[in-house]
Amino acid sequence: MPYASIIVPAYNAARTLPETLGSLSAQFYRDYEIVVVDDGSTDDTATLTEAHALRDRRIRLVRQVNRGLAGARNTGIAAATGEVVGFCDADDLWRPEKLAQHVGHLESIPEIGLSFAGSRLIDGASRDTGHAQRPRLRHISAAHVFKRNPVGNGSAPVFRRAALEALAWRPATETRRDWVFDETFRQSEDIECWLRLALTTDWVIEGLPGLLTDYRVHGVGLSANVTAQLASWERMVTKLRPLSPDFFARHEAAARAYQLRYLARRAVSAGDGATAVRLVGEAFASSVRPLLEEPVRSLTTIGAAHLTARFGGAPLRLARSVLTAARG
Repeated sequence: MPYASIIVPAYNAARTLPETLGSLSAQFYRDYEIVVVDDGSTDDTATLTEAHALRDRRIRLVRQVNRGLAGARNTGIAAATGEVVGFCDADDLWRPEKLAQHVGHLESIPEIGLSFAGSRLIDGASRDTGHAQRPRLRHISAAHVFKRNPVGNGSAPVFRRAALEALAWRPATETRRDWVFDETFRQSEDIECWLRLALTTDWVIEGLPGLLTDYRVHGVGLSANVTAQLASWERMVTKLRPLSPDFFARHEAAARAYQLRYLARRAVSAGDGATAVRLVGEAFASSVRPLLEEPVRSLTTIGAAHLTARFGGAPLRLARSVLTAARG
C-alpha cells in the first residue's frame, strides 16, 4: 500500500488535467498514489486520465455521477489507501517538493492533523499573476481559521488519515461511504471542513514555509457570485454555531467583517466598484477588528474600492496594484 494518496476531483477538466497530473507525477517523494475522481464529466477527463495512467501506474481512475466538489473529494477519500491524504483540484499544480515536505512535517510532529503551505496564484495560461497566499503558519486556533482561513484553498492541505476519520460521518441518505466534506455545500465546503476540524478535534493545524501550490485563478468575474458566496458562508456559520455557541458569540462579527472585506477585494479585481464599496461598508459595520488588526490591508481595500467605483478604467489597474502591494 502506498503511504500517501493524492486525490484529484475532476469535472470537465480536460483542458488543465494533463498539466495537473504531470505536476503530481513529478513529486520527489515516491511512495504515493494519485486517485482521480471523474465527477460525471462529459468531456475527455476520463480518457486523458487513463492515458496518463499508462505512463504512471500510480494513477487510478474512479468514476461517479456528478456529486460536486465535496462529493468527489469524499469518494476519493473512500478509495484512497494512504495514511497521508492530500488534495489537488484538477486545475491546480503542486510543486515537486510539496508532498515530501508535508509527509516529513506530519511524521515529525504527531499532533498535526492538517499540514499546509502558501500558494502562488497563476492565471489560465499557468503564468504567475504576481499574487500569492502567504498565511499564518503556526499557533493556529479555531479563531484564526474562522477569520482568515490560513489553509487558503482546497489544493493546499495534506491530512493525516486519522484526522479525516475524526471528521467523518454518514448521513441517513448515504449508503456507500462516509462524508468528510459536507456535500450539501457547493461553496465554503473547504472552510467548513477546516473549521469543524478545529472546533471538534484536538488535531493541530500547522503550515510550512514556502509557496508549494500553484492555485489557478480563472478570470475576475466574481461580482455576480458575491451574494451566493456570502450566503454559503452564512450557512456554514449557521451549521457550525451549535457546536460552540460561546466561540461564535466571541468571533462571529469579526469573522464576518473579514469575509466581507475579502469579497470586496475580489469585487475590486472584477472591476465592480459599487459592489466593493457596499461590501467594505458592511464589513466595518459588522466589526472594526480587521481595521484594528490589519490596518494597512483594510485601508487599502477601502481606498481601492472607492477608486474603482469613482473612476474605473485606467485607475482600476492602480487599484489592483494597491491591493497587490497589501496582499491578504
